[in-house]
Amino acid sequence: MTPVLRSRTALVTGANRGLGLAVSTLLHARGFRVVLGGRDEEAVTAAAQSLGEGAAAVVLDVSDDASVKSAAERVGRVDVLVNNAGTFLDRGDVPSGVPLSLVEATLSVNVLGSWRVSQAFLPGMVEHGWGRVVMVSSGTGSFTNGLFPQAPAYSVSKAALNAVTVLLAKETADTGVLVNAVNPGLVRTRMRPEAERSAEDAAGDIAYAATLPDGAPSGVFFRSGAVVGW
Repeated sequence: MTPVLRSRTALVTGANRGLGLAVSTLLHARGFRVVLGGRDEEAVTAAAQSLGEGAAAVVLDVSDDASVKSAAERVGRVDVLVNNAGTFLDRGDVPSGVPLSLVEATLSVNVLGSWRVSQAFLPGMVEHGWGRVVMVSSGTGSFTNGLFPQAPAYSVSKAALNAVTVLLAKETADTGVLVNAVNPGLVRTRMRPEAERSAEDAAGDIAYAATLPDGAPSGVFFRSGAVVGW
């Protein structure tokens, strides 16, 4: 059997379980060298080992500057970045009563975390003239789909993440780097155990945006491979 030539490196955050692990598994199967990032060293190392040769683990807390800097130094050049790490703390709260401490914690991970990791790796993509950044977003952050008042912090965080996507895409226009967001729908993970869609199925939508050809759209919102409204 001809060995797979893993010439490109993909970093997936929040990769030790759920959607992040499913995306890592799919990209690994498609020939990427995959680096799985996660806060729990034991869990993320075990996840990487489960994929076998061509997969590695890195301790990465997206909400911590030092952790991101250390991970960037260890990983080196990244061609594909999937900002998957996220948190969902306020289900059932209402905008007028949600504790702002939960809002701050949610924004710290879902918005600033993805922004922080993008700042660490996107300049290298621009320097090499090729890269793909994928923000794992949500329909709850879409004005077209309708913001979700029963999870206001989460909804606002994903709307803000969409804005960051557009801003980074504008900055990197004509550099060979594409920055897009994906709405994978309701996915059956620890956050949403009741959801019908499997992480393996949703991973295909993420991988689609992560492997777009040159000249494909940047700064757009994908749903099942189609561009949808913000």
